[in-house]
Amino acid sequence: MVEPGDGDAIRRVRQGDAEAFRVIVTRYRRQYGRYAIGLTGDADSAADAMQEAFIRAWSSLDSCRDADRFGSWFFRILTNQCHTVRSRKRDTDDVDQMELAAPSRSDETLERSELADALEEAMGKLTNEQREAFVLKHVDGRSYEEMAELLGTGVDALKMRVHRAREALRTMMGALR
Repeated sequence: MVEPGDGDAIRRVRQGDAEAFRVIVTRYRRQYGRYAIGLTGDADSAADAMQEAFIRAWSSLDSCRDADRFGSWFFRILTNQCHTVRSRKRDTDDVDQMELAAPSRSDETLERSELADALEEAMGKLTNEQREAFVLKHVDGRSYEEMAELLGTGVDALKMRVHRAREALRTMMGALR
């Protein structure tokens, strides 16, 4: 069975077919999952952001003016949710940082974990625009043209954001050595 396009699925939802939204959820959970993880910093936070974004999309579906471009509309909702979840997470991380590392970790595992923590911290210091562009390019593997369509920004501006994000990460990570 061929899945309906976004426009057809959204039109069916608006006509009362709530099951048609399941097609949308499946499609965009797969498509934007890595992006959400990249913006929030972990899979649990990304899942929270995705769930909240789908709830918001469902409840405000009438404000989606072009059903055929649902993906772009939903992407903006998801991006905002990821920023909200990440800022909430940052508030609770202060308490979590008091926990000690498990003594059973090997030196190599501990080193990798510390590097991952440092990278996550460095990513958190990027501007929202730099982080979004970096994640779309290097985590999701999207082309600049795809990124421009999703973010509503020019290709040259996105190239600059990715470049500045890389330079900032290099500087921050280089300071660790």
